[in-house]
Amino acid sequence: MVTMTRGATWKISVYGAEHGIPHFHIETRRSRCTVGIHSLKVIIGEVASRELREAMDWARDHQAELLKQWNALNR
Repeated sequence: MVTMTRGATWKISVYGAEHGIPHFHIETRRSRCTVGIHSLKVIIGEVASRELREAMDWARDHQAELLKQWNALNR
């Protein structure tokens, strides 16, 4: 598992030995969701809208880095 970044109340992580489409996880103290790297759409789970917006803004700007890390851990 690699933590790519942290916000005040959330973090974005990429895990190894994962299956399915390339994705990352947004985790908060109380919730978690999985987001597709290519589509930037929530696959499963739920995070508060403010935290989701902040994390997705970062992910949008760092999509290539997320995909590179996912490929390194899962290929």
